[in-house]
Amino acid sequence: MPPRHRIEPRQFLKRLPLFADLSAEQLDAVAAATSEVHAARGHVIFKRGDPCNGFHTIIYGNVKLCFLSSQGDEKVVELLGPNQSFGEALMFMDRPYIVQAEALADCMLLHVRKQAIYEEIERNPAFSRRMLSGMSRRLHGLISDVESYSLRSGSQRVVGYLLKDDPVPGQEVTFLVSKKMIASRLNLSPEYFSRVLHDMADHGMLAIDGRSITILDTERLRAYEG
Repeated sequence: MPPRHRIEPRQFLKRLPLFADLSAEQLDAVAAATSEVHAARGHVIFKRGDPCNGFHTIIYGNVKLCFLSSQGDEKVVELLGPNQSFGEALMFMDRPYIVQAEALADCMLLHVRKQAIYEEIERNPAFSRRMLSGMSRRLHGLISDVESYSLRSGSQRVVGYLLKDDPVPGQEVTFLVSKKMIASRLNLSPEYFSRVLHDMADHGMLAIDGRSITILDTERLRAYEG
């Protein structure tokens, strides 16, 4: 794990859209309720059933949220990176975590205690709207996932993942996590995910180099049915 460099939470928080419009005094109050969390790769940040006393935002590194079965099987719910946050909804529900959060790389996060958020919501309607907007986007994403799992074929889910950032021909898409983890996120088996990628490569739609995918033909990819 890289050397731990202490940061000033206030300086990072004010760069986040949620806190961007807070006054210096308000930002100081939130920063006082914020603590650093360092997690080495593979470290479990919290487990299902742990109490939720606030939310996390990622400064660097990647985190997966997942369900684990009693047999040890894993279903990845979300893959998160820098400047993304998680845990807000359960914080408001006063319920324990229902997923496990695990560091996929050496991570540094900030944990904001819920009492500071409650106090800011009480006095700042604009802050409340931004908090609601962020949670609404997360809910919309989860509903889109359900739609994808229910109505789209496996190959269409792979296409959607590759084209989600609207890459142009010749652009490289880098997988920040393993293909196995992405397959779980898409509700696919690793074997199926790999087979679809190689079929796309065989038909000249993309080129594969480890975790790097070069998009060669976006129009044919969009029309791909497997």
